Amino acid sequence: MSETTETATHGVLLTDVAASKVRSLLEQEGRDDLRLRVAVQPGGCSGLIYQLYFDERVLDGDALKDYDGVEVVVDRMSVPYLEGATIDFADTIEKQGFTIDNPNAGSACACGGSFS
Repeated sequence: MSETTETATHGVLLTDVAASKVRSLLEQEGRDDLRLRVAVQPGGCSGLIYQLYFDERVLDGDALKDYDGVEVVVDRMSVPYLEGATIDFADTIEKQGFTIDNPNAGSACACGGSFS
């Protein structure tokens, strides 16, 4: 546990619904060594695009936060862009999947996958 006290933290919020979905996906995979990595990358029609995937690595400078056993990791460059963002999981007729509500996104594109 000593390493988590030295690791930077981030302001990304994972809702309970999203955390339990991540947990069930990890159980399906049979892996307990994976974390949910959230990042922003250059691209998309508005300048930046979200990436959300499982990662077994924790890289130098990563910010880490634990949500009841689900670790969410954000790389150092993405932390400022994701400060205050909420990751949720939608399961409706209209859409199913993870959603990111980011107050830092000045404008979003029609697909909802990128922002500036």
